[in-house]
Amino acid sequence: MSKSYCSLGLMSGTSADGVDASIIQSDGDNEFKVILDKYFVYNQEIYKTIHELKEEVSELKDLQNFAEKVNLLEKKITLFHVDVVHQIMRECKLELDLIGFHGQTIFHNSAEKISKQLGDGKLLSKNTKKTVIYNFRQNDLRNGGSGAPLTPIFHKLLKIKFKIKDATFVNIGGITNITSISNTNDMLGADVGPGMCLIDRWLREKINKNFDKDGIIAESGNVNEKILGQLLKNFYEKEKKLASDKIQSLDTKHFDLSLVKKLSLEDGAATLTEFTAQIIISALNLNKFNNAEIILCGGGRNNKFLFKKIKKKNSKIKLIDEYGINGDFVESQAFAYLAIRSFLNLPISFPKTTGVDKPCVGGTIIKN
Repeated sequence: MSKSYCSLGLMSGTSADGVDASIIQSDGDNEFKVILDKYFVYNQEIYKTIHELKEEVSELKDLQNFAEKVNLLEKKITLFHVDVVHQIMRECKLELDLIGFHGQTIFHNSAEKISKQLGDGKLLSKNTKKTVIYNFRQNDLRNGGSGAPLTPIFHKLLKIKFKIKDATFVNIGGITNITSISNTNDMLGADVGPGMCLIDRWLREKINKNFDKDGIIAESGNVNEKILGQLLKNFYEKEKKLASDKIQSLDTKHFDLSLVKKLSLEDGAATLTEFTAQIIISALNLNKFNNAEIILCGGGRNNKFLFKKIKKKNSKIKLIDEYGINGDFVESQAFAYLAIRSFLNLPISFPKTTGVDKPCVGGTIIKN
């Protein structure tokens, strides 16, 4: 019988509002049990600085130009994660074998083979006295991949656990990615377009709110059909270019708000929500496995207005919560799982998920 590991996954997504933490027990293969899921909110200073820096860093040279700010923020984010680990260890009194540390993405450009996640794995390991696995994307980028999405291998584990024949997982984070897995466990995965990044950014810029709770603001507005049409046209033109370059991952910087900037708060939110919904619906219509169970996860599933729009077009969609998994913590559970696989030198990315040349291991291991 293969050894089972107690692994803590720490994930902060593109919303950058806090850290999702999950402890799982797994052998890095088919065994999987959730022990803990908990959310830790960033303080306002960290939240604000992350979003300021993401706006300032639009190309590689910006990482160098803002190096002092980048390094200072990285230390603050890492120490925040140190506190998270200590709190969890006090509460759970479990002996953690591994920590999977995703860090905070501030720049991702797969065409240039660059992905910058703020998070010092050595500092986290030193302060927690635990083995830390971080820097998950770099080896994939070095081997011809796009660096994302990395969750498909975890989705495959869930599909096996749920005993589903054909499954399609739709993760709506800042970016939406889709994983399709056949009955024979053939995996396809890719980012497909914006998730909550545009809607959240619109709310931050207009009224200094982090997100549109339940989609209430969008539901009170009207869609500007002309602008919607231009948004879709621009997106699909850009998507063709990315596809021709074999790019399978996206960054929030692929999208902007310039077309909606003159709209009211409500109409802008309505138009961006409709745009996001149509991209997701279109991707599902192209889904290879037509009879697949469609499972929605990620923070975007909590936007009731967006969910209603998607569900109206595809009634087969289910929330992952219906399977007994908290959909807010799928990615933190995934990075706990990826940490185990990385520690065991097992592949975490694949030709049909990130475009990597061959199944690829990943993650830098810091042993304490």
